[in-house]
Amino acid sequence: MSLFARESADGGRSVRHQPAELLRTAEELRAAAARFGTPGANAVVMTMGALHEGHATLIRTARERVGDQGFVVVTVFVNPLQFGAGEDLDRYPRTLEADLEVAFEAGASAVFAPSVDEVYPGGEPQVRITAGPMGGLLEGASRPGHFDGMLTVVAKLLHLTAPDLAFFGQKDAQQLALIRRMARDLNFPVEIVGVPTVREGDGLALSSRNRYLSAAERRTALALSGALFAARDRLAAQEALRARAEALPGAQNRGEGRAEGLSRLGEARAAADAHAVAQAAEGCGAEAVRAAARAVLDDAAKADPPLVLDYLALVDPADFTEVSDDHDGEAILAVAARVGATRLIDNLPLLLGATLSTTFGATQ
Repeated sequence: MSLFARESADGGRSVRHQPAELLRTAEELRAAAARFGTPGANAVVMTMGALHEGHATLIRTARERVGDQGFVVVTVFVNPLQFGAGEDLDRYPRTLEADLEVAFEAGASAVFAPSVDEVYPGGEPQVRITAGPMGGLLEGASRPGHFDGMLTVVAKLLHLTAPDLAFFGQKDAQQLALIRRMARDLNFPVEIVGVPTVREGDGLALSSRNRYLSAAERRTALALSGALFAARDRLAAQEALRARAEALPGAQNRGEGRAEGLSRLGEARAAADAHAVAQAAEGCGAEAVRAAARAVLDDAAKADPPLVLDYLALVDPADFTEVSDDHDGEAILAVAARVGATRLIDNLPLLLGATLSTTFGATQ
């Protein structure tokens, strides 16, 4: 069903006339792609509806990547396979009219909003994608079967939309990692693009579930992002101390290691600062990162209403296993908790130990 047409301009020159269509069936989707698709410039943004600024950012990013002549499809489908017993499938917001406005304003060419019967003709599929070992960790442990259902519908929608690029938010970091792994392991001919988390002004990660929070619950929920930011700041402080130790006159000429340099720096400062330097010398700061985040979450557990922690984990982005205390390199600090009846997740990518010079401790 064509809703309205969108035409872009470039310096007064009309560029390509793009559709703005609501598509309900796979047949309609194929027809629209045949008419307006551009080889190498077809993109998809998959959603479960209730679109907000985070989704709009994904759509705008897709439009920027494929250009005015590209074809951007936004899927709106509440997938029953990824909701477990007692979860909020029936409660999940369905706001298609508002979703269409958000999607087309952000640059979508079409919105594909199929029925459950259209996606799963004949009932739930007998053959599904299995998420493997990563799918049983963190979110997978809290929501058994969730990632199998998610990957099954993503695989199906990738086949139906046949994109060159697919855009997903970093907020669902484990989901993004699993989709990347599936695309690589099963040879999907698509580039999976991660887009940074979009946050509200107070730091809360944008989520369709935020609308369930009362004012008091929202104040408590801010502890999720607060914990991540506290950990980030602790890490930055540690790395700044390490950088100062590295910069000590003669440190590299004497062939000092990291611990020796930090020790000399500590001796030259007041006792409190020396203690901070000593903390920075312990591994790459992984344990201090966890401790800083947990302190914020522990305080929130005493709030009214309280935050009920599901997990806090500092993980390797490749497989979502917990990193060791001496880990150097990329990591993701992930948290999930309930406030009232609402379960929220958040995460923050971190780089541990990466600010240190690779020549620290070498002779010149």
